[in-house]
Amino acid sequence: MTVLETERLILRELVPDDAPFMLELLNDPAYILNIADRGVRDVEGARRYLEERWRASYAEHGFGLWVVVHRETGASTGLCGLVRRDGLDDVDIGYAFLPAFRGRGFALESALGVKAHARDAVGLTRLVAIVTPGNARSIQVLERLGMRFERTLRLPGDASDVALYATEL
Repeated sequence: MTVLETERLILRELVPDDAPFMLELLNDPAYILNIADRGVRDVEGARRYLEERWRASYAEHGFGLWVVVHRETGASTGLCGLVRRDGLDDVDIGYAFLPAFRGRGFALESALGVKAHARDAVGLTRLVAIVTPGNARSIQVLERLGMRFERTLRLPGDASDVALYATEL
């Protein structure tokens, strides 16, 4: 199901057939370094992860992370969407892209679409993001979204601190 479209991108719900893409993304070294090692090492594990985490989020919250598809080529480039996290009062915007699609403006373009969707379709009035403090490229995207640093925090179950950015919608 298509959630939203931008000039170059289509954001749609993850489906079981996205498991090979999800496996590749979850095992990208930058994903593991900047987000987390989810311990998913095979296609079946990726299928379970997307069902239990993201498809369940769609059912429970009406949103989650969505696959970002390049409109022209049909390639799955990354994920972008809205996340309800333990330890955060507000909904979080998140994104991650495969190495071949970084540095091409897809994170900002998809996140701008998600920000508008959060306001217009979901009815949020505030949006937050968490980021590893050393992830300068991601911080730059957040700042271009109009988000500003608020504080450092540690989420439940995490071993390290993250920076919290926020914006009013």
